[in-house]
Amino acid sequence: MNNRIGIDAGGSLIKIAYEENGRFHFRKQPIGQMDEALGWLKIISSNKTIFLTGGRAGKIKAEFFPDAVIIDEFTAVCEGANYLMMEEGLPNASKSMLINIGTGSSWFKIEGDHYDRVLGSGIGGGTFMGLGKSLADSSDFASLVRLSASGERGNVDLLVKDIYHPEAPPIPGELTASNFAKTEAINASSPADKMASFLNMMAETITLLTVQTAALHGIKKVIFIGSTLAGNTPLQEGLDYYCKMSGLEPIFLRNGEFSGAIGAILKFK
Repeated sequence: MNNRIGIDAGGSLIKIAYEENGRFHFRKQPIGQMDEALGWLKIISSNKTIFLTGGRAGKIKAEFFPDAVIIDEFTAVCEGANYLMMEEGLPNASKSMLINIGTGSSWFKIEGDHYDRVLGSGIGGGTFMGLGKSLADSSDFASLVRLSASGERGNVDLLVKDIYHPEAPPIPGELTASNFAKTEAINASSPADKMASFLNMMAETITLLTVQTAALHGIKKVIFIGSTLAGNTPLQEGLDYYCKMSGLEPIFLRNGEFSGAIGAILKFK
């Protein structure tokens, strides 16, 4: 695979995987910097085969690499995730659910070598960035993640303990009774509080969709990948907490956002 380069060009990021000295190397840049990333790639890609996947694969093939091979993005993502699981020594159960949280989100049922996309949602990294701009006036992913981690969502969300106070609630009091429901306090709350509330709402919603989809297909092990999770500890912790509370077994793959780029290469090994 030394002569192969995989490119996953999605709605928000361009992800690149290439092998050097026996191991994969990765690079990613915002899609707005695509020309810069592909200009660099053209320099290093002499005598190498380019494999493309993602929604912008056709554009890249037409404008940069006419001899490139285009791989179906859903197949590439699943192949790459399976490779990363083996690299981490994770057991490959007979049936599992793969959730890719990119610009939007996709759910895949995996049974051995067979993959089926069974659900999709518009909630994902694009939502995080768009509402982050509205709630915190920032377009920087890392800054929005830091705000989410430092905020107090209880200043914005109506929690179960708020309803039952001073009585003891029958379920954990920190659970959300209603997102963004403290209307009298919202104007006085900080951008960090609003981002903490919104990120938690993302975790709750994605978990709810995951729980329902996993139950429909009799699955307990759920594997999370995608660029929205990279460096996003608050979202990972929220998904982990809510999934385990719901009886699921969550796994977060290291370098999971490069699954599509890796899978594009592996499909033709």
